[in-house]
Amino acid sequence: MTKLTFMGAARTVTGSKYLLDVKGQKILIDCGLFQGLKELRLRNWDPLPVDPADISAAVLTHAHLDHTGYLPRLVADGYHGRVMCTAGTADLCKLVLPDSARLQEEDAREANRHTYSKHNPALPLYRESDAFRALSQLQPIAFNKPVSLVDGVDIEFVNAGHLLGSAFIKVTIADGPTVLFGGDLGRYSRPVLPDPSAPPESDVLILESTYGDRIHEADDQGARLAAIIKETIAKGGKLIIPAFAIGRVEEVLYWIKKLEDERAIPKLPVFLDSPMAVDALRYYASRASELDDDIQSAAEIRRFFTARFQPVASAQQSSELVRSKIPSIIVSSSGMATGGRVLYHLTGALPDTRNTVLFVGYQAAGTRGRQLVDGVREVKIRGQFVPVNARIERLDSMSAHADSQETLRWLGGFKTPPRMTYLVHGEPGPMDALKETIESQLNWKVHAPGHLEQVELS
Repeated sequence: MTKLTFMGAARTVTGSKYLLDVKGQKILIDCGLFQGLKELRLRNWDPLPVDPADISAAVLTHAHLDHTGYLPRLVADGYHGRVMCTAGTADLCKLVLPDSARLQEEDAREANRHTYSKHNPALPLYRESDAFRALSQLQPIAFNKPVSLVDGVDIEFVNAGHLLGSAFIKVTIADGPTVLFGGDLGRYSRPVLPDPSAPPESDVLILESTYGDRIHEADDQGARLAAIIKETIAKGGKLIIPAFAIGRVEEVLYWIKKLEDERAIPKLPVFLDSPMAVDALRYYASRASELDDDIQSAAEIRRFFTARFQPVASAQQSSELVRSKIPSIIVSSSGMATGGRVLYHLTGALPDTRNTVLFVGYQAAGTRGRQLVDGVREVKIRGQFVPVNARIERLDSMSAHADSQETLRWLGGFKTPPRMTYLVHGEPGPMDALKETIESQLNWKVHAPGHLEQVELS
């Protein structure tokens, strides 16, 4: 008997966790943090429906926090086994997990300093020491190489094209079903990352639905980005781009450099105010062979660096940049404006009509980024309300998630339809829209499970 429990990313885009029970052997696929709405974030503090010490093995699809960020807590609560992932995922986890832990500890210190928590004392979800213990349990595995996970269960990583190291996980169960766990599905014909690989044949598919109800803007070769940049600079303003430190920053810099080389925009100061993103660029350089064909050598990583590119190292430099009035482009994390240095840039830039804030990735419900793209006239940042007079723009063409048409294109790679497809990692609207599309156009069996729902895989 094989059972699957949806412990996260069920009717929401965050907290990806799936517990696969194979004859009593418990396998955790992904170990993500819940983010966004407070009711979701509170789930991070709930005990899991399984004792971490009873989990036989864990596997990660990719390094984004909504797929890995709970791992230090799992380790702190007693998980001592291996955590299988690709080498690229292991590299990026070295950046994101300690950073997440430091933020958890900082939030707890702030709550205790200002006594705004109902807990006394407020405690972090996990500490930096837990993150480093979790990193010690990572075991990198190559793409397209079947390996034994536990008795009677093999896994294989297949490129997903979403992030450096991102993968689908093909789980082959002896005398049981073949299950394909999709983390996040990448896109076709995009720079930096390769197209997602064709799906391997599977009995059961777990599929994301982030953009299940929309089609991304057509690729205009950067024309709209160029227009936004030139219009902002003409007013003497700054362009603030909140971007995920791993994944999105690389494509943003790629396009700015391309537009500069083509003389579609002037040679402007371009600041990367994210130490994590600077470190991530080094990992992209060291794994250039895993990137798109047009950027396949370490030398080609120069395509990320414009003529006046400048990484911002220290907090003091960042503060000086916030105060600066020089027209420029500032790329900073976090991508949903939930934390990090970008908050200081937003506080300084949002009140001024000359400035533009450009979002280039998904904005989850309950995040500051979602509020801004939805048109709020003021936003709360670090305890104060900041008026929103700056221009707010959104550019979905840079999204790393497949839209509904790209998802259907990828599903067309199956020679035989899976017996069941489970939709995860989506808000109810997009998820239900994708369910209807797959059922009507492909005539597949599709189910959108609820939180903690358990199903039997025959």
